[in-house]
Amino acid sequence: MPTPRLGTQVVTDSATYLSAVAALVGTFVGGITSIATSWLGQQRQTKELRRARAKAERQALYKQFILDASKLYTDALEHNTTEITELVDIYATLNRIRVLSSPKVIAEADNALRMIVDTYAKENTTFSGIRQSIGHGFPDPLRAFSEACHEELKVY
Repeated sequence: MPTPRLGTQVVTDSATYLSAVAALVGTFVGGITSIATSWLGQQRQTKELRRARAKAERQALYKQFILDASKLYTDALEHNTTEITELVDIYATLNRIRVLSSPKVIAEADNALRMIVDTYAKENTTFSGIRQSIGHGFPDPLRAFSEACHEELKVY
């Protein structure tokens, strides 16, 4: 009867345990990698959604300012005075712009509003006067503001 070899049995048991531990470690690493990849993807998606919302909010704000300023500028061309209450909406929009926008956009919004208010102090303009001045550099109080907004929104 052959005698059992104890040394071989120990090596076989160690190899079995080592294989089992390697399999568990591989499963653990694979699981952690999967979780990390999912988490990073979700973080990136959340960041992009936040950025898109911020851009849409700015676009709506700039649109509102342009609409209000255009109406006021037309009124300023036709009249020498205005009611203070007509300026409330545009000043509210301007201050919301101050919270969200770059210094360049804020400065151009200030300049546009200043130009509109200054236009009220000037002589009333007729349609023929506007037509004549278009060929000679008709002042557009919103041009620089619009360009600054365009540049800022390109960054987003």
